[in-house]
Amino acid sequence: MADKVGRREKERWQGESLTKTMKRVKVYRLEENGKWDDHGTGHATIDNIMESGERALAVVDEEDNDTLLLHNITPDDIYRKQEETIISWKDPEKALELALSFQEAEGCSFIWENMCNIREELQSEVLSSHEVGPQPAQKSLKASSDSLSRDKPLCKASSGLQGLPPLELSNLSVILKTILEYGMKEQMRVIDLISEDRDFFPKIVKLFRTCEGLGDMDGLHMIFKLIKAIISLNSSAIFDVIFSDDLILDIIGALEYNPEVRNVQNHRAFLKEHAVFKEAIPIRNASVVSKIHQTYRINYIKDVILPPKVLDDATLASLNTMIHANNAFVVCLLKDDALFIQELFAKMRSSNISAGSKSELVSFLLEFCDRSKSLQPTQQIQLFRDLASQGVFDIISDVLQSQDKVLVSDGTGIILHFLNQDPNLLGSYIANQEENRREGVSLLGLLVQGMVTEFGGEVLSQFLEILKILLEFAPNTVTHCRAVIEFFYENHFDILVDVIESSCLPKSIAGSTFGSDGAGRRFDEYSAKPEILSNICEFLCFCVVHHPYKITVNFFTRNSMEKILTLTRRRERFLVVAAVRFMRTVIGRNDAFLISHVISQNMLKPIIEAFVENGDRYNMLHSGVLELLEYIRKENLNSLVVYVVESFWSQLLRFEHLKSIQAFKIKYQEFVESAETKQTTSVGHMGKADERGLDKDSNEGSATQTASEQQQSMVTSAHGSEIHHIPARPKSGGLVDYDDDAEDYNTSPKRPLEDDEALNIPMEGHSSSDGKNTDGKIPKKPKLDAGISFSNMSIANVAGRQSDLKDKQPLLSPVSGTENSGGNDDVGDGNPGSPIQQHAPESLDLTHKTGDDCIGAAGEKKMEADSAKATDSEPDTSK
Repeated sequence: MADKVGRREKERWQGESLTKTMKRVKVYRLEENGKWDDHGTGHATIDNIMESGERALAVVDEEDNDTLLLHNITPDDIYRKQEETIISWKDPEKALELALSFQEAEGCSFIWENMCNIREELQSEVLSSHEVGPQPAQKSLKASSDSLSRDKPLCKASSGLQGLPPLELSNLSVILKTILEYGMKEQMRVIDLISEDRDFFPKIVKLFRTCEGLGDMDGLHMIFKLIKAIISLNSSAIFDVIFSDDLILDIIGALEYNPEVRNVQNHRAFLKEHAVFKEAIPIRNASVVSKIHQTYRINYIKDVILPPKVLDDATLASLNTMIHANNAFVVCLLKDDALFIQELFAKMRSSNISAGSKSELVSFLLEFCDRSKSLQPTQQIQLFRDLASQGVFDIISDVLQSQDKVLVSDGTGIILHFLNQDPNLLGSYIANQEENRREGVSLLGLLVQGMVTEFGGEVLSQFLEILKILLEFAPNTVTHCRAVIEFFYENHFDILVDVIESSCLPKSIAGSTFGSDGAGRRFDEYSAKPEILSNICEFLCFCVVHHPYKITVNFFTRNSMEKILTLTRRRERFLVVAAVRFMRTVIGRNDAFLISHVISQNMLKPIIEAFVENGDRYNMLHSGVLELLEYIRKENLNSLVVYVVESFWSQLLRFEHLKSIQAFKIKYQEFVESAETKQTTSVGHMGKADERGLDKDSNEGSATQTASEQQQSMVTSAHGSEIHHIPARPKSGGLVDYDDDAEDYNTSPKRPLEDDEALNIPMEGHSSSDGKNTDGKIPKKPKLDAGISFSNMSIANVAGRQSDLKDKQPLLSPVSGTENSGGNDDVGDGNPGSPIQQHAPESLDLTHKTGDDCIGAAGEKKMEADSAKATDSEPDTSK
């Protein structure tokens, strides 16, 4: 930036027009740290410097009228207009990069147009220099072809370009300057002149060969700039010429001599020696072969020689369009060649084919499918249908049984092309194959097996994506695609779960120290790789979201959830996080049956233990478990809140300083207080039972004494620590009133329920928090209305009295607790002896063929609910 000049010097060039044409502007200079520094605000104008007669751009400070900037406008191409209000340039004399930011776009346009006019006047003599005489090639112009190929040229188009100078070495600089510095109108004129001259490019090729033979680096550098500028003209007519078979290699040779690169790039040698064209099946059409070669070379120029940072977006788009058109041309001719397609599939089915030839054929088929994306949609669909009818899936099934990772990767790539185009093609094939299969490996089985085979990260991701697309259910999915889901859960789902279980150490080994020859080392030899387990867990989360009905049945009947949670025993922390993410997905369904299963089987125990073992380390595991607890709290899943606090509070107590844990405890206390309120209300209503002969005084006295004992109790952990201010849950007074109980269900005289049977705890299989089974009895169960729909069922929360939490027995009567649970009455307890554990799997329609996971239809089946839910809804008149 020019230093401030004195008032005398300023008055020499400042005239009357100054105040009339001033435009408000900010002056910026680019500092060494890459930031633009504000050098003041003033008014910009263009005027003559009286002594030298030069035209200058000046900025005068708006406050003290000092000169902030005084710049002589040069004919060099250093100016750029950015957007509508910024003009920038790099001063070659002072090595400064400057910018003017105008307040108004109108002012910026005014200054810019004046600068254009001045530069045109300064360049007029240079633009007609070919009439004066030739110039040496080494005296190249200062204009930068790189920047001009991307930015808007400064000068306006001058009229009257009648022709280009003779194509000689000495005139290359003039031709280059004409191409680079003329406006859009004259560039179109240049394109016409080049296209009309059939000898233009042959002459350039001849000059290139001459300079290369003589080692004239200046001439070679000039030819590089000229070829690059011609490509930047973005003319399809010119592209057709320079990318032809006769000229393409010489054009690429000219682009080897980039003056900005120290060493010459051997592009031609690479294309001739390394880029070998292999014909898996002989292509008889010469035009197809020519287009294939041309497409490859255009891609090479676009990606390697002149990458996107060199060419402008419009030129890149034109090159991509040309590649797209070539691909469509090649695929159309090949797909219509019936003899070619038949020969291709016959050779792929041949038992005498070598491994190398088979790999080339599959690679060709993959590339053929990839290039088919250039076709019209209807043509693409027809092509893939034709390939499917030719038996392409039988060939892919054979490919997926190979141990060659590259071959398997190509096979999965072909399947993905079919799935992205029309998933029904693969779905119908798999459904028919699974239905008629008696022995052997099916394609669906190979896809599942690929999920558990060590092929590498990229191939594993492809298998995962294939299964997701194949099994992603949509309401309008055709029948055979629904059948694929049925066959998957019936025949293949357990394979994935079993791989997890077999790859996770039992507790006795996981907690021990591994010896060099111990069980841990032998176990690792047969366990799946961590990335395989991670992919399986991700896929299982997908299944929970998209197939809740099917996977719920699997959880109840095959205990899959417990097997999946064995991932918490793995040493790899990210696998433990994956297990937490799986549990978060399960609970996120807000499904009463799943929540019941989580509580009754104590499924959160490994999650909490992993969280406690992680300690105060702030990592993904820490955040994941806290987020899970936050979700339970915010979604009002009260049964889970009670289950977590009463089962694991002694372990979570050390984390009570965390806000999430504090909020969780408060949520538990609020629930307990709410339950107490409901109990008081229920006891009050019992006064009406005097008319029915109930001994009210005896019951109320007992209830009052029990409530008093509860409020004075405190929770004691298994380690002897005491948890204060968490009142125990009071025994429920009945959350659901059945008005017709006395008419429809005559209960026999009962004694008041004891503490351990208020929630119907009995039966084998009940797992408490310490892993021990408890025994008990099941009271009689009243029948619910058979019209209740499974999809609207909600297991109501029954708060039973518990004087001490030191046993940490999990709550056995879960409730979804969400506002959208439908508000239906209690269905039953979630313990193993409850109707859910006994009847839910049988009640769910195991022969369900629609695959839509809609469990509303199951509401037509009758279920019996635990009578413990209804005993308090009517007073016991037997006493």
